[in-house]
Amino acid sequence: MLLEIHNLHFSYSAEKKLFNNLHLAVEEGKIIALAGESGCGKSTLLSLIYGLLDWQEGEIIFEGRKLLGPKGNIVPGEHEMKFVAQNYDLMPYSTVYDNVGKFLSNINLQKKREQVEELLRVVGMEEFAGVKPQFLSGGQQQRVAIARSLSVLPKLLLLDEPFSNLDFPRKIELREKLFNYVKEKKISLIISTHEIQEVMPWLDRIIVLKEGRLIQNDSPQETYHHPYNDYVARLFGEVNVISDEQKNKLNLHKSLWYPHEIIVDHTGTDAVITESRFAGSHYWNRMLIMDIPFVVYSKTALSGTQKIRFVQPDSPII
Repeated sequence: MLLEIHNLHFSYSAEKKLFNNLHLAVEEGKIIALAGESGCGKSTLLSLIYGLLDWQEGEIIFEGRKLLGPKGNIVPGEHEMKFVAQNYDLMPYSTVYDNVGKFLSNINLQKKREQVEELLRVVGMEEFAGVKPQFLSGGQQQRVAIARSLSVLPKLLLLDEPFSNLDFPRKIELREKLFNYVKEKKISLIISTHEIQEVMPWLDRIIVLKEGRLIQNDSPQETYHHPYNDYVARLFGEVNVISDEQKNKLNLHKSLWYPHEIIVDHTGTDAVITESRFAGSHYWNRMLIMDIPFVVYSKTALSGTQKIRFVQPDSPII
């Protein structure tokens, strides 16, 4: 096991306890996402793993070695790990090239140049090699920091909201190149994110945190199709939450339904459409099914009364 966390207790103060008896294990070569609402502890957990914060009780074990945290390390951080936080920590008066090559040897300058150029291609910053960070946007600085962290090929890379400052086209480009690169180089990755849907195709596991508690730790498929509760389901977008009474009234087997799991068909239950709005790849509809409100996605605009069915991808049609 690459990383193990046992019985971890951490709090910023007596009033603000974040982690209490946290257990976690990360296998080598996996891409793991930490998901949850703001303030749930994602960034704090990454800082604890990397050794920037001291914990009160428990153990963090990396490659069979107990980590000591700031109390045991003169220089913060851990060998064989890299952490890209949201402050980037770039050298302001050095170029992008020099920032990315900071940890690379100068013995073979040609090899160093090739490595830096490869990393700049991974993050899409080739044309900015000679520019200083002060002239870059936040998103560009973020990409430089990621490239620098990859330069030493760490065994474990920790990324805190790495796509938060990127516009959508750049985000699409970076995430594919980044995830493919870490897989190719066999780098284990733990990434915190608010946008779990956007990175889900590359994930091996999703760890969901809420107020410092581990709510769910499963594969992307299991987490999406079988969320522990509505808190987990809402991390993937809109979800219809119904009570046990409403579930029984509709003769359904679960209480959480994503909008696309309710489809318009010629057979089924009557639904009264109250709103239908264009949303790009689909129409967003609000409807009443036996007087119970639902949000449903459809390919075309809806009006009047429609027939609907409840469908779950990994279960029979209801």
